[in-house]
Amino acid sequence: MRRTYTSAFTLLELMIALAIAATLAAFAVPSYRNHVARTHRIDAASALYRAAQFVEGAASDGVSTLPPGLDQAPQFGTPIYRLHVLPADDANGGYAIEAAPEQSGPMGDDPCGTFALDATGLRSNRSVAGGAAPASSECWNTT
Repeated sequence: MRRTYTSAFTLLELMIALAIAATLAAFAVPSYRNHVARTHRIDAASALYRAAQFVEGAASDGVSTLPPGLDQAPQFGTPIYRLHVLPADDANGGYAIEAAPEQSGPMGDDPCGTFALDATGLRSNRSVAGGAAPASSECWNTT
């Protein structure tokens, strides 16, 4: 008499595979979220530099608003940050530009909060929730 053998996973093998997948997910998901947040911060910083270049070029025109495309980050698609030109004062050298995260967007609760760049090249951050923002070097790190 001939026996047929069926090939299947045992419960133990299935539990080991699930444990390995859960361990990988426990490390991969936070790393992925940190990478996405860092990418959005880099978009905000590059949008501020583009807007500063526009404001510098249009300084004689007295520009107080940014044209469509330069008023958001990323430049195309759904905005994650909104950019605003702030008026001149004694401290900012002629202008300042802020990139504030959309409150309903993925960066609404980001600890880096609002990014700011002024005419003197000073980069800073202001926390959205009113708490202390991380050091500017952490938020503006593009490497």
